[in-house]
Amino acid sequence: MPEFSEEAEEPGLRKSFWEHLADLRSALIRSMVSIIIALVVCLLLDQQIANIIENPLRRMYMFEAPRPTVTLLIGATKIGPFPVTREQFPALPPGAAPHAVFRVGSKQVGNDQVLTLNLDSEATADPLSVRLDNLSPAEPFLVAFHMALYAALVVSSPFWLYFMGGFIVPALRPKERSLIFPWLFWGVFLALVGVLLTYFVLLPVALRAAIKYSDLLGFNSTDWQAGEYISFVCKFILGMAVGFQFPLVVLLLVKIGIVTHKHLAHYRRHMIVLSLILGALLTTPDYITQVAMAVPLYILYEICIWIAWYWDRQKRRRGEIVAT
Repeated sequence: MPEFSEEAEEPGLRKSFWEHLADLRSALIRSMVSIIIALVVCLLLDQQIANIIENPLRRMYMFEAPRPTVTLLIGATKIGPFPVTREQFPALPPGAAPHAVFRVGSKQVGNDQVLTLNLDSEATADPLSVRLDNLSPAEPFLVAFHMALYAALVVSSPFWLYFMGGFIVPALRPKERSLIFPWLFWGVFLALVGVLLTYFVLLPVALRAAIKYSDLLGFNSTDWQAGEYISFVCKFILGMAVGFQFPLVVLLLVKIGIVTHKHLAHYRRHMIVLSLILGALLTTPDYITQVAMAVPLYILYEICIWIAWYWDRQKRRRGEIVAT
């Protein structure tokens, strides 16, 4: 077998194929153990994870003026909230946009039993305007497992990346190692930017747009399947994290001289189509998330053009200095 590197700290170090295979097996086993431990912990924290995943639903109206809502409480069952106006519901408590909870009761009036609404100041209104439902006996367990699995992969990522890196990095030359770590840093940074942008901005906008479009078609948009919603959210976030690695691919092609900033500028119109295609491939197959991903990808592409132009300018200046 060839050596790991001509510039390795231990020249002449050789490993057989079976030793490499043993190292890979050890890295995979350690990675799986870290994921399983994280999975067990996340299964115990499923309620907290569910609240995190539901948070974009609570923030769907962040770009709209707050509206009063009413929630009806019948026994232990909550119905709503329903958006209302003060003209429609004069019994609303004072405030700009109260989220009032009324308890449904009854009262005998003569020979008739009359329903009553009493403001319950102690009850709290859930701002969720969409209910997530489980539609089969097994679905609660599957949903809980899927939530925990997605969370475990994220929580344990520093560990399994470290274990797999411990298998890959020793095969690199010192110069290659010094080059790969800055690119790895920017890759992680861009992935975090994509995740945070999606979670706090794009997801609420996409969910609100889905409800608006459903209302436009005349369909009910207040009950969603929990498993489908969780799959939508996780795929959207994961797709954006992967999609935000696209600038690194473009800049790597510039760095090795395959393309220049002039090529990138020439293919601007093609990039619009490519962004839409990547949005369809990396996220859920609907036009809302497709456009939501294509817009930031195209903005990142424009930033790549300017970075490539700056690199080319620096290269020309160094050439001029050497020539003089």
